[in-house]
Amino acid sequence: MSMRTKALAVHLLTATGAVFAMLAMLAAVDEKWDLMFLWLVVAFFVDGIDGPLARKYEVKANAPEFDGVLMDLIIDYLTYVFIPAYALFRSDLLSGWTGWVVIIIITYASVVYFADTRMKTKDNSFSGFPGCWNMVALVIFALKPDFWVILILVVVLAVAMFIPLKFIHPVRTERWRMVSLPMALVWVFFAFWAAWVDFHPESWAHWGLVVTSIYLLFAGVAQQVIPPRE
Repeated sequence: MSMRTKALAVHLLTATGAVFAMLAMLAAVDEKWDLMFLWLVVAFFVDGIDGPLARKYEVKANAPEFDGVLMDLIIDYLTYVFIPAYALFRSDLLSGWTGWVVIIIITYASVVYFADTRMKTKDNSFSGFPGCWNMVALVIFALKPDFWVILILVVVLAVAMFIPLKFIHPVRTERWRMVSLPMALVWVFFAFWAAWVDFHPESWAHWGLVVTSIYLLFAGVAQQVIPPRE
């Protein structure tokens, strides 16, 4: 198989995210939240592996007629932002006006952030919270906190998108990657497990989600505080 064929195959793999987004949206319209999140977890997994493959097979050089970055951003907005925001709005987790506030904040702040050319740092981390509302929403559905907690969390993370806090990319951020990448894979496992059992309140997956989410959320900030070894 030629390098060009491999590069085109990577683009086609990335494009499957749009199909998973549609399947997730159809499940969300029917309020089948467990099925919706299962499709979002699959899309999240694809998003995690297509980047390394794109770099390995040099898609920009071997299949330049397709813009993989643009394709990825379109799918990310659907799976990371649009569908999770809709789920929070349509579920019974938010009360009255708070649902409108949350859906407006998430969609508006995220589209501005996704278009910000300064969103990546020199070490391939993210500058500001990278709009991973799919991960936030899944943990919210698992823990079912009070609606005020959800509202405050959304506001805080939306503000964090535009302040100079660093958030790691588990694959591309080299520092602590030996911990970060397995932690991200474990998060995917617990996320799939939690959705598979329809967010049963006694599932151990919830504790796994909390622990891995705390690490992924604060590892970048910790790296800013703790200087690297010489």
